[in-house]
Amino acid sequence: MKFQFIDAAKEDFPVTRLCQVVEASQSGYFAWRSRPASPRQREDLVLLAHIRSAFARSHGTYGSPRVTRELQDEGLEVGRRRTARLMRENGLKARQKRRFKRTTDSHHAFPVAPNLLDQDFSADCPNQKWAANISYVWTNEGWLYLAVVLDLFARRVVGWAVSDRLHQEFALEALRKAVALRQPSPGLIHHADRDSQYCSAVYQAELRKHGIRISMSGKGNCFDNAVVETFFKTLESELVWRTVFQTRAKAKQAIGRYIDGFYNPVRRHSTLDYVSPVQFERLTG
Repeated sequence: MKFQFIDAAKEDFPVTRLCQVVEASQSGYFAWRSRPASPRQREDLVLLAHIRSAFARSHGTYGSPRVTRELQDEGLEVGRRRTARLMRENGLKARQKRRFKRTTDSHHAFPVAPNLLDQDFSADCPNQKWAANISYVWTNEGWLYLAVVLDLFARRVVGWAVSDRLHQEFALEALRKAVALRQPSPGLIHHADRDSQYCSAVYQAELRKHGIRISMSGKGNCFDNAVVETFFKTLESELVWRTVFQTRAKAKQAIGRYIDGFYNPVRRHSTLDYVSPVQFERLTG
């Protein structure tokens, strides 16, 4: 381990000084350098190349569980502990999540529906349970609001829309996109918080027009809509806090690329046995 430390730091500090610090001999270090790599070390180098590639494809967001699954699906025999060690030794650390602000506004006179979901986020098939919510992203032009609709079966975003104002139309746009994409049968449960956008007569009329059952969270209970909250935290850590958006248009483009180009078709989801939402639907369809 001493020689490995010296080898890693020799670009920044003299070898002589490093040997003094760790109390190792220079001759011993150079003898170690001249030895051929062991089979295990050669395997580690090959695995590290695959790990770097998988980590880069995830835009630096995957930790060792997802990277391990990525490598296993490529046909490599590797365990999580070995992956974690190689990532740790080479500074490959997934970005940590930070808190994400919510936009719940339940101070309105619209009627509130009962909580049909009751924190049961399981679903036996697509279009059985949907969950919707709103969050926002800062840009140098001001806030950009994001409304999403998730299918709880595969945690897939089936509808989303953005707006520079927090009004009911963009939440309705996300819903209409979801309905157009999925064509759900009557009886689907649509769950949301008590935001005025979801409690409005127009939004609820749209749900009833398609035979969709209306469910709403308890007052001030963010756990009732935990799946969408988790999606927003993931979006935050993997995109929002990594980027300075100059305009709302740039933020919208980035969100679209993330949802439609990465999260839905590619990103491995721990709840889905580390396959993406699109893959999970195909495998169980």
